[in-house]
This record gives sequence, C-alpha cells and structure tokens, in this order.
Amino acid sequence: MSKIITIILVTVLVVYLFRRMAQSRGEKGIQPPAEGKRNKVEDMVRCHVCSVNLPRSEAILSRGRIYCCDEHRKSDV
Repeated sequence: MSKIITIILVTVLVVYLFRRMAQSRGEKGIQPPAEGKRNKVEDMVRCHVCSVNLPRSEAILSRGRIYCCDEHRKSDV
C-alpha cells in the first residue's frame, strides 16, 4: 500500500514541476482567444489596377473603384 501512495505522490510532484517549468518559459498551453482577438470574417475585394484580393477594411475606395494602395489609385486617373 505504501508503494502505491509513493508512486502517486511522485507522479503528482513530477506533473507539478513540469507545469511550473512550462509557465516560467511562457508556454501556457492552448488558450481560447481573447474577446477582442476572435477571428472575424471579412469581405474580400479586388484592386481595379492589379487585381489583387485584399480585405475591405484595407482597401482604398475612390470614385466607385477599389484600390490596394494609394499609388494604384493615383495611377488610374
């Protein structure tokens, strides 16, 4: 009976030390994303000049056309 208790105590000690070592290295395992960092689905749009696809929030809209950068907006005048 004492051997079983010893094995259980040693196992618990090893697990405790392993977790503590992992925390000190910054490895906290898999955690759910924070409230503000959840993946959000966003519409993709195509640049009028180079046809590259990019998220709508990063696109430039000018005169009803969509551009990926200011340089392409200016070159399509």
